Amino acid sequence: MPDLSQLPSIDRLLNHPALQDVISDFGRPLSLEGMRSVLEDIRQEVLQKGSPIPGETEIIVQVKSRLNTWLTPTLMPVINASGVILHTNLGRAPLSQATIRTMMAAVSGYSNLEFNLSTGKRGKRSVHAGKILTMLTGTESGFVVNNNAGAVLLTLSALANKKPVLVSRTQLVEIGGGFRIPDVMRQSGAKLIEIGTTNRLHLYDFENALAENEVALVLVAHHSNFKLIGFHSEPTLEEIVSVAHQHGVPVVHDLGSGALLDTAQYGLAHEPTVQESVAAGCDLICFSGDKLVGGPQAGIIIGREALIKRIQVHPLARALRADKLTLSGLTATLTHYLKDEAETHIPIWQMIARPLDSIKASAENWRQYLGRGTLVEGRSTVGGGSLPMEEMPTWLLTLEVTAPDKILQALRQAQPPIIARIENDRVLLDPRTLLPEQEAVFLRNLLAILEKTNAK
Repeated sequence: MPDLSQLPSIDRLLNHPALQDVISDFGRPLSLEGMRSVLEDIRQEVLQKGSPIPGETEIIVQVKSRLNTWLTPTLMPVINASGVILHTNLGRAPLSQATIRTMMAAVSGYSNLEFNLSTGKRGKRSVHAGKILTMLTGTESGFVVNNNAGAVLLTLSALANKKPVLVSRTQLVEIGGGFRIPDVMRQSGAKLIEIGTTNRLHLYDFENALAENEVALVLVAHHSNFKLIGFHSEPTLEEIVSVAHQHGVPVVHDLGSGALLDTAQYGLAHEPTVQESVAAGCDLICFSGDKLVGGPQAGIIIGREALIKRIQVHPLARALRADKLTLSGLTATLTHYLKDEAETHIPIWQMIARPLDSIKASAENWRQYLGRGTLVEGRSTVGGGSLPMEEMPTWLLTLEVTAPDKILQALRQAQPPIIARIENDRVLLDPRTLLPEQEAVFLRNLLAILEKTNAK
């Protein structure tokens, strides 16, 4: 029977000189919790496996290690060398430096989030991003919530609870995370009226449904990462708006990605823009702040002031409201568009617009620094539920390795982690999605990992 009496007590460990630094770093309550946890594990190891009891110094080392593990953040920066610009799993759009500075200023102290500096009385947080949204889009009003799913849910809840809403069967999509248009409508209390077929929608489908029902809204949903091809047709947005307005029914356009620049100028398929939805006469437009806008996560609603006022006073508006980080960051991001500097200041647009020669030069610099690898032509993707099936030409650094999965695992364990991809048993690294300020640490960590392997 193991002699557990040799296991040091909590009091004895507390008086050990080496533990004083641990208590200083982690505090006494958490250090005590760490000691109890480590001692219990040692006790079980001794009883079940007959393991020797470690010395006090080793126990304290284990305590410190455990405390570090407990307090290591689960959310951390990573280096994106995957070539996916709006990588949903990696937090989508990285922010511009001006946006970061603005957000830091807003949270480093107090702010006038809901304080009117002119009157000295309580104000409304909606004014902070609302003004710049109207300036940028030419609409009557703008309102910001926590994400686009929230924007759609709030809009339907405020304007169509227990009322019919027309949606085409071509647009009853599910996007990442199980977000389904029918489920959101059901949660809002709206009554879904499906029109058209899976692949074809005609204008008379709207005309008939509007004539037969007292419809509250017509919802036009962006296909997001879903694309219809082949025998497929839909009326134009302008035609849908015209028919709906003839029956006095507002049109809500769930635009999804929220492009404010024409993607076609960069060799990509045209992504419907916010400006086009406004020009088509949509009464409300909902879109994301962290996709093609390139800002923080947000759900943006723009359009008719009378409708947005009804949305703002709905009880869900408070539950879904944006905080000072989001409002300040989104305002700074949108300012880039007003100043015609989105392409030069917003990271995702810098990546999309980056010339191939520049990408190739970076890949060649990587190859020379690492002393290994081969340059090949490849493809980058926009991602983030935007521009399905669309890719952009790029240059890749490829590494021949005997165990590519193990290399990717080692890259993910680096500090900061590096995210790459595998193709044909080769590790691929795409300069397009690497932030300039991360390049030095990326190369140092990558070289250290490759030197432990037989990478070529």
